[in-house]
Amino acid sequence: MISVEAALAKVCAGFRPLDRETIAIEQALGRALAEDVASQLTHPPTAVSAMDGYAVRAADVATVPCTLTQIGESRAGLGFEGEVKSGETVRIYTGARLPEGADSIVIQENVEAVSTAIRVLETAPVGKYIRPAGLDFKAGDVLLKQGRILAARDIGLLASMNVPTISAYRKPRIAIMSTGDELVMAGQPVGPDQIINSNSYAMAAYITTLGGEPVNLGIARDTEQSLRDTLAGAKGTDLLVTIGGASVGDYDLVQSVMNQQGLDLGFYKIAMRPGKPLIFGQLHDVPVLGLPGNPVSAGVISRLFLKAAMDVMLGQDPTAEKLQSVRLGADLEANDQRQDYLRARLQPDANGELTAVPFNRQDSSMMARFAQADCLIVRAPHAAAVKKGETVSILAMNIGRVGF
Repeated sequence: MISVEAALAKVCAGFRPLDRETIAIEQALGRALAEDVASQLTHPPTAVSAMDGYAVRAADVATVPCTLTQIGESRAGLGFEGEVKSGETVRIYTGARLPEGADSIVIQENVEAVSTAIRVLETAPVGKYIRPAGLDFKAGDVLLKQGRILAARDIGLLASMNVPTISAYRKPRIAIMSTGDELVMAGQPVGPDQIINSNSYAMAAYITTLGGEPVNLGIARDTEQSLRDTLAGAKGTDLLVTIGGASVGDYDLVQSVMNQQGLDLGFYKIAMRPGKPLIFGQLHDVPVLGLPGNPVSAGVISRLFLKAAMDVMLGQDPTAEKLQSVRLGADLEANDQRQDYLRARLQPDANGELTAVPFNRQDSSMMARFAQADCLIVRAPHAAAVKKGETVSILAMNIGRVGF
């Protein structure tokens, strides 16, 4: 067995960023930027009002009350073209361009208006309620960096920057092959010796969440011919994920069949729990991650290794994510030689401080507990016993685009 750190290093070294393509920002949600993006304009392009009120010269309202003469109005999309001179004011609305000569805004609540006679009741220093040109950003400012996975607010920012298209990494095409005579798809009749193939649904959803395109190869049965036929569908994809059959039982044939087809094995078995049996290698031109069939094992492995592989393909730094430290919500015994990933809930203690409370059962077949988990408590090999209230490291289950 190799360590989690060594396995992650091998997996990351097995991938490279994918090709780039130009796409419209309407199709850019969830895509990874292949290059930095700079604004094409300044925003706001000129000084504008932050409130409804009156554009004035601050010197004219230094002593109040005073009365100014309204000479026009400025509204969003149709600014006032003249100049505000001493003793004058312009009615102005939120987002409207500040007229020449004006350097402050008196909000409408602080005036008494009778026709064009505007009686100002409170002073307004220079710059009051004015958004200067470039308050948000300026032309040439790099606002979105290479590798960023674009969220909805990023799409809005790109539009504000007057950037209609971006260069994005191509979506990784990830083939998914489930294995086992016991598997049926959701909605099909379930016999006494059968279970639902939940892993393929979860894996496809996770790949989509990470910015990839799942290619479901279906279920390979526990025969060498079925495995060979199903594996053929992975040709041309960027990664093959097999689920089940990665162990050493009489019917765990995945590695044996791939060996017959020329698998270049990188490693098999990791010193971790859950997820000890993990195949990583190269089958012809396609990298392979061979996951165990237990749903929690497959999920934890995916959270660590599938995400890392896709990070590299999408121009991300797979080492950027760091473990967080929180207080432990229940005692834990000393750990054995494998790195442990315990499902846990994040709950406030009596003082309102967030604590990680591990579930009392950690069986790798218990998908409901996995769905309820907010984090994984990460325990190093041979870690000493930990008491409630002491600090532990956690890996969050739902951050950014991460869905497992």
